Amino acid sequence: MSLVTIIRVAEIRNNSAITQFILLGLTDSPELQILLFWVFAFIYVAALTANLLLIFTISMFKKLHSPMYFLIFNLSLLNILSVSVTIPRLLQSLWTHRKIISFHGCITQIFFIIWALGSELVLLSFMAFDRYAAICHPLHYTIIMRKEVCVGIAIFVWITGMINTAVNTGVLLQLSFCDSNVINHFYCDIPTVLHLSCSDTGINEFMTKVADVVYGMCTCGLTLTSYFFILRTIFRIRSTEGKKKAFSTCSS
Repeated sequence: MSLVTIIRVAEIRNNSAITQFILLGLTDSPELQILLFWVFAFIYVAALTANLLLIFTISMFKKLHSPMYFLIFNLSLLNILSVSVTIPRLLQSLWTHRKIISFHGCITQIFFIIWALGSELVLLSFMAFDRYAAICHPLHYTIIMRKEVCVGIAIFVWITGMINTAVNTGVLLQLSFCDSNVINHFYCDIPTVLHLSCSDTGINEFMTKVADVVYGMCTCGLTLTSYFFILRTIFRIRSTEGKKKAFSTCSS
């Protein structure tokens, strides 16, 4: 079932569903809004340029066709998705002073933000594992991080991120919004939208906490565990040159 279909079904069930939200943004000062517009425009262009350049470089040079850079390639795609969901809408608001976002637009923004950020956390933990395999098990690295495993990791990252956002967005669509439609933020996020609901948000808060544990604590734990073993292995290397070489493999 597509996201649009889910939204329409939720609207039918929810007779009090509002049609738009008001994003208060960062400031009401016209002069400061113009300044922020150019600041965020520069940040957005810089982020797009850097990530697209990285994607192009990795794609064109065969020497970079390795597991590490394959994961970085996917990280760049996720970075582009995350900044493209929030910053263009912010730039439009700063330039036109229009702070209204449709209900569909708000839910869609939440959907893609959660997808991008959740997938990034999972991918970063796999990138840490990749460095763990390279430093702690160098002789078996090509077997551990073979092509099939790397493709499987990428598919797992994108699909788990989509499942997470589909579940959280799905339960969000079951809520009713009766009173205020003012969001004290510059983009739609689950906590800010939940505060506007006149329904019981217990299930939503529970699912959010589950996602925080899985995507926050678990991925962070896996990343820290990987680097704990990496540092332990590096400090066991006797030569200074060997330690520098091991540390340099983690720079990416």
